[in-house]
Amino acid sequence: MNYEFPEALLIQFAKAPQLGQVKTRMQPVLSTEQSLALHCQLVLRTHQTLHREGLCYSQLWISGVDDGGFFQSLDPLPEIKQQEGDDLGERMHTAITAGLGKKSAVVLIGSDCPAINGNYLRTALFALKKVDVVIGPAADGGYVLIGMKKAEQKIFADVDWSTPRVLQQTYARLQASKLSYFELPVLNDIDRPEDLVYLDLSPILQQ
Repeated sequence: MNYEFPEALLIQFAKAPQLGQVKTRMQPVLSTEQSLALHCQLVLRTHQTLHREGLCYSQLWISGVDDGGFFQSLDPLPEIKQQEGDDLGERMHTAITAGLGKKSAVVLIGSDCPAINGNYLRTALFALKKVDVVIGPAADGGYVLIGMKKAEQKIFADVDWSTPRVLQQTYARLQASKLSYFELPVLNDIDRPEDLVYLDLSPILQQ
């Protein structure tokens, strides 16, 4: 396939879709079944976004065991790898390091931000031609995207993951490491009940 950015890699992070183990902060507004359906919808939507425009090669890095074969049902079937590390920072650093062993730039996203589209990813990939790191800030104080040309472990160390402090701590580490960076527009993650206004819930509420 002729990719627009053949020198780059897109990585999607996703948890295995296990009942009662995903989108737990949505409860009791959503049932456990609806939370699982929401998770699967977000993973699928993100997967489709990565493959829609042929920007570059992509991989799916998963955590947990996919007992139901959900990931194997994705079309096109992605290259699936297992996340490794004690916390989110270690897992991201491991994936990015592996990617940079084969490509000159890596962009990593989670599966919780349906607002990410092809243009957002394209902007990140273009920016990495000029800067060391690209950050896509989340409205809740984290980030929805990180792109790197060098896997700097310090960027991911001792970060208070899943708190509003993540973004500012990351910026502080980037500045301390003297890495140049580009900031994308702020987007909304779908993590809490108040975030559901950014989604069409009709398929989920039928669960």
